[in-house]
Amino acid sequence: MKFTTPAGTNPIDQLKVIGQPLDRIDGPLKTTGGARYAHEHHQEAPNAAYGYVVGAAIAKGRITSIDTSAASKAPGVLAIVTHENAGKLGKGKYNTAHLLAGPEVQHYHQAVAVVIAESFEQARAAASLVKPSYAKQQGAYDLDQAKAAAVEPEGQDNADSKTGNFERGFANAPVKLDATYTTPDQSHAMMEPYASVAVWEGDQLTVYTSNQMIDWGRQDLAKTLGIPAQNVRMVSPYIGGGFGGKLFLRAEAVLAALGARAAGRPVKVALQRSLIMNNTTHRPATIQRLRIGATREGRITAIAHESWSGDLPGGGPETAVNQTRLLYAGANRLTRMRLATLDLPEGNAMRAPGEAPGLMALEVAMDEMAEKLKMDPVTFRIINDTTVDPQKPDANSRNAASCSACVRAPTASPGKIATPCRPRSRMVAGWSAWAWRQPSATI
Repeated sequence: MKFTTPAGTNPIDQLKVIGQPLDRIDGPLKTTGGARYAHEHHQEAPNAAYGYVVGAAIAKGRITSIDTSAASKAPGVLAIVTHENAGKLGKGKYNTAHLLAGPEVQHYHQAVAVVIAESFEQARAAASLVKPSYAKQQGAYDLDQAKAAAVEPEGQDNADSKTGNFERGFANAPVKLDATYTTPDQSHAMMEPYASVAVWEGDQLTVYTSNQMIDWGRQDLAKTLGIPAQNVRMVSPYIGGGFGGKLFLRAEAVLAALGARAAGRPVKVALQRSLIMNNTTHRPATIQRLRIGATREGRITAIAHESWSGDLPGGGPETAVNQTRLLYAGANRLTRMRLATLDLPEGNAMRAPGEAPGLMALEVAMDEMAEKLKMDPVTFRIINDTTVDPQKPDANSRNAASCSACVRAPTASPGKIATPCRPRSRMVAGWSAWAWRQPSATI
């Protein structure tokens, strides 16, 4: 999105609605408890039964058998769905792993069964009686160990980017930084859990859910169940926290649909908290190497950002290098991503995917380079600000002239507190305040 022309007839450009102090039409409903979230569609799904998900107890392998005999006899149980009776299931376009395991188990806590019962408590009690047996397989779970076998990910946007000659530019730079940064796996934990209520009317399926991309979810649910997309309706008026984790179809929606079909009545499934971390998507860990070369006056002559991350087969990388392609000048540039195969839950979007870990590494490197240069870190950034695409300085201009103004603003504010340029040199309440100067941010 490039704002390079004046506002036209587009009402968003004219700021007639966006940016105005307008009341949200959903505000009163949310603040008074009148908003109905995914698990609360009681009127549309009367007499709904409850589903409880059983997650895989191994991280990789195969299900050799599932004993549901005791569970099926437990009080209130209406149905138990596993891969043995679910029918043929596909996999959505936006899903990396199958949402119901069997016989293959691709990751820990992948759903292996859902128990449907008259009450939540009965479903939970019966789920504890489901006894899967497994044949374990050796898996890969550590990014550092898998790093050497990582490969270039598919897709043009994930290809290496090169401008000038980074190796020569870096070798000739009088001041150099070569540092490695790591970020851990991070999981979603939004207030509203993943929840869905499924209602069948003949061959027509309606799912009340919490989903950020309704058509993606509708299409992938139809593909997973093997039914026409026009037979699926997905409703999501409110989302109690998504942050990218609810962009895609998840297991509870599929299991609610399968459970409702097996039980012959509406079924609601809320993924229990203990499963959310591993049954759904997460932000993959990264290993990032930043190299910056500059003149003694602080002008960057070479910059490289390389990142390693992991995902299941068929998955994609954590795009941590993308912002380095656009921020800060430098004639000699290199970005590179490598993807390792890991048998962890699916890696995918989580609040500023790629940017959150990538900007951390880039901006910490900029601070550390400023320290090497004995230069104020804000001044270092202003010197290397750019109003063009640094990868194509003669082809694609962009309106980024305000970047320098943004980083100057705090130092120009009345009553500002002067901060030294050396990291970790200011203490606040006994804590080191080392990141006060980091100017880039994600939204």
